[in-house]
Amino acid sequence: MKKIVFAGMFLAFFAQTSIAQIANGLHFGIKAGTNLSNVYDSQTSQFNADNKYGLVAGGFVSIPLGTFVGIQPEILFSQKGFKGSGTLLGSTYSFKRTTSYIDIPILLALKPFNFLTVLAGPQYSFLLKQKDEFDNSIISGQQEQVFQTDNLRKNTLGLLGGIDLNFQTLVVGLRAGWDLQNNNGDGTTTTPRYKNVWYQATIGFRLF
Repeated sequence: MKKIVFAGMFLAFFAQTSIAQIANGLHFGIKAGTNLSNVYDSQTSQFNADNKYGLVAGGFVSIPLGTFVGIQPEILFSQKGFKGSGTLLGSTYSFKRTTSYIDIPILLALKPFNFLTVLAGPQYSFLLKQKDEFDNSIISGQQEQVFQTDNLRKNTLGLLGGIDLNFQTLVVGLRAGWDLQNNNGDGTTTTPRYKNVWYQATIGFRLF
């Protein structure tokens, strides 16, 4: 009986110590920066996509699981998209698409040094809206819409990886990400089929 009580006390002390260590190393922060995005796997042979800049901003939580390992979930407002050019009815045109997402990456964090954190993991993206701008020598137009149909995928799974450079409370983040699913939810080809790919640079601050 005494052994059982002693074992219980030891486990309770160990759990309390572990929770205290995790809580002591828990950090919340905010960050903002830019995405340099483009698309790949397009089925439109007469369309050439170029890089486009967009805003990214949000928050993160650093959860230590040990001295060198942790989990870092984030929630971000993220603008992606692309610019492009092509031909339509014998006339050249330019096209720009901006897609606004809520991105939620869940990243495994490895910290070999205090100033460096290596991160990688899956990312869930929810599409908020899309803005299209179209110009050519004949007509020009701009359309903004919130998707209400099943033809365009609103929920996308992707992968994200990169590093954080840590300077006390300042954090400089560099990331690369890509979608695993294309933008067409039901496989239709009424719009170009593609997947997002982007590079991301942010500056963040650990609040506490």
